[in-house]
Amino acid sequence: MPEYSKHPDTLWAPWRLSYIKGNDETAVLPDPDTWRPDADKSCFLCRAAALPKSYDRDIGVVDRTDQSVVILNRYPYTNGHLLIAPLQHQATLPEINASVLLDLQQLLAIWCQRLTRTLEAQGFNIGLNLGQVAGAGVPGHLHWHLVPRWPGDVNFMTSVAGTRVIPQALDDLWNQLRACT
Repeated sequence: MPEYSKHPDTLWAPWRLSYIKGNDETAVLPDPDTWRPDADKSCFLCRAAALPKSYDRDIGVVDRTDQSVVILNRYPYTNGHLLIAPLQHQATLPEINASVLLDLQQLLAIWCQRLTRTLEAQGFNIGLNLGQVAGAGVPGHLHWHLVPRWPGDVNFMTSVAGTRVIPQALDDLWNQLRACT
């Protein structure tokens, strides 16, 4: 009998162990042949910006432009939680030029439409945490969180013993979102 079936009150999440230990699975990906001049080689967003498109599935990239990247949040608040970031490793809004800022905002609008169509999202939380004290998990690389919402969902703010339920595997979500681009 598998270990998890002996303990029905335990929620097993073995995919998070590498994150907890600080050695997330992105570390097994090869180094890009060329990094952007401003890149931080320890930043997963810089890695996503530098790796060729052939690695998009492995790193969760669902869309790219010449200036930005859209990537699945590996530890989402809700199903379809995306990160939208500039290719440059920049920490503040004044560092980003107007054309990149416009590109980022257009991607937010495009992906709100796509998530509404493909996941039937009925609302969104869009957030930008500037600086570590504001909650930025990657304080050096500015990025927006695009979080789909539905009536009655409880995943954004947990309501039962800190538990969130994400009903779709990230790999399945990646396939679904890539099909709508």
